[in-house]
Amino acid sequence: MAPHPGVDTESLKEKARKDLLNLLEGVRGKKHLVIERSLAGPIGLFVKFSTLQDYGVDKVFFVENDNLDSSQKNVVFLASGEKASQCLAIAGQIKRLQQSSSAEHDFSVIWVPRRTLVSDRVLEEAGVLGDIAVEVLPLHFIPLDQDVLSLAYDDPFGDLYLSKDPTTIFLAAQALMPIQHKYGLFPRIIGKGDNAKRLMELLLRMRTEAAAEESTAASRLGMMPSSNIESLIIIDREIDMATPLLTQLTYEGLIDEMFGIKNNQAEIETSIIGQAPGQQPKAQSGAPQQQTLKRKIQLDSSDKLYIQLRDANFAIVGPLLNKVARRLAGEYESRHGAKSTSELREFVSKLPGYQAEQQSLKTHTSLTEEALKHTQSETFSRVLEIQQNLVSGSDPTAQHDAIEELIARDIPITTVLRLLCLESTVSGGIRPKDLDNFKRMILHAYGYQHVLTLHNLEKIGLLVARTAANPFYIPVGGSGATESKFTNYNALRKQLRLIVDEVNEQDPNDIALVYSGYAPLSVRLVQAVIQKQHLLSITGNSTPSSSSAQGFHPFDASLQNIKGVTFNKQQKSDSEAAVKARHMLTGSGKEKTVVVMFLGGITFTEIAALRFVARGLEKDGAKKKLLICTTGIVGGREVVGCAIEKRDFGKG
Repeated sequence: MAPHPGVDTESLKEKARKDLLNLLEGVRGKKHLVIERSLAGPIGLFVKFSTLQDYGVDKVFFVENDNLDSSQKNVVFLASGEKASQCLAIAGQIKRLQQSSSAEHDFSVIWVPRRTLVSDRVLEEAGVLGDIAVEVLPLHFIPLDQDVLSLAYDDPFGDLYLSKDPTTIFLAAQALMPIQHKYGLFPRIIGKGDNAKRLMELLLRMRTEAAAEESTAASRLGMMPSSNIESLIIIDREIDMATPLLTQLTYEGLIDEMFGIKNNQAEIETSIIGQAPGQQPKAQSGAPQQQTLKRKIQLDSSDKLYIQLRDANFAIVGPLLNKVARRLAGEYESRHGAKSTSELREFVSKLPGYQAEQQSLKTHTSLTEEALKHTQSETFSRVLEIQQNLVSGSDPTAQHDAIEELIARDIPITTVLRLLCLESTVSGGIRPKDLDNFKRMILHAYGYQHVLTLHNLEKIGLLVARTAANPFYIPVGGSGATESKFTNYNALRKQLRLIVDEVNEQDPNDIALVYSGYAPLSVRLVQAVIQKQHLLSITGNSTPSSSSAQGFHPFDASLQNIKGVTFNKQQKSDSEAAVKARHMLTGSGKEKTVVVMFLGGITFTEIAALRFVARGLEKDGAKKKLLICTTGIVGGREVVGCAIEKRDFGKG
């Protein structure tokens, strides 16, 4: 996607960088920086270690390692003020240094993204609050790409749905408010889900509070409906739990499934992708190597080849790489045809670009070969077959033998739980007798500590027994309640055409390409707002719809089959005359941005599907851009992983 004319994502990165460096500059002289491990990645997206050194940082430590030394007088802690565990760790390290060091130290604590009552209370009870300088780094949205903003939040799914902690909703509201202050109010807030409604209500309350604090006419002008932004669409992850449980089949999604992508980086074994350019392999000693060497690779839009590959279905990645390899070979051979000095000079000037692209091609070819081995394995094929049978509406009990066989083969528990949770989600629960049998098998195969795991999954609502009172197989009609207690995938398969039988990966015409036949429900809802005519045409819906229809209309009947409340709130200015004047000055025919907010996390495949929607809008001549915002990137590993009990009680 091209940069957004309405919302400048790079300015957010630059502001975060300046805020952090100004805080470090405020601590005079050399200093140690002690950072929370989960913040290191997000901060690395907008500032390099060499820059931190320029601002006096001597060494960087992790809070979790508890290995801070006393070689510098100034010590700066950078951690989340939301976590009591981090506050306790910081208090302990300050007290240890005060007691063990003969030199005097100056301590500073920078809380991200806010100072909390918990952090103050913990430091006060430890007796160190009076000995430190407390600052705040209001780090909210961080650009992962030109069209993707994410909160620097460690566990966006588990905190919201397992711990039932509403902090992530509040932080999302705090992150969206600066966009409204800079570009104007979201003219319309549309969404689905109970947590999405809470976020909408928080935004309205914060707007009221901001209006009460603002006194000047210039500041009030910023709180009028935006002329750059068309609407804000909020999707609660809870309305579509099935999508993140499925195996991601785009190139980026598959890399995430195999290796994990965090903060635009993946850690890959050097046996797969080789050493970093210019780095010589270390000489082997007589002793066997204890640990596999890994190196981090950057996966973002700075890699031009990765832009072409990341959103493509993995089935066509091989031919794409082959095409790029032939093009590079042709361009490199063109040097032999250069006859004049100017032509040779032009080739030499392009040489660094060719070499960088050649290195990128080598890396992605190696990754593709490894992914190909993974996708051709019997286990992968069996898991994918079970998933596709479940989401297509086949009898779920017919898949039980295959799942039992996978358990007997001792495949990772995460894979087994993803399959069981997927069946429970799309089928309105699992038959009590079958669920008890699976629970017994899991405890025998993986350990009795997973009694807590199964309890956690039930608490989230991912793994539940089907009850006789559950009207799951009865599609809700066109009238009646607007709020459902569950998401009825049985009815939605047809109403929103979630299953597409024929998918052309080479020339796709639907978002179902990202899962090779399954269209993510969450993205279908976004299409119901901004691509109404396209969605009407593919679903065969005969309901007439005008281009001016707002919200989810005319798909209101389908919305009744989706869990949670539906809302469509228009934000108006107190001064209609000022609004008209602004629109006259800015014009009405310019391109606008639609902000899509995923609360509870988004998958890489959903990002790929939204980019496909954005390209469709551009192709249709709609003057709209999409800006994707989220509380974090999630996948099946994170959704199920937050519930898995890590302790092994059998070992004492």
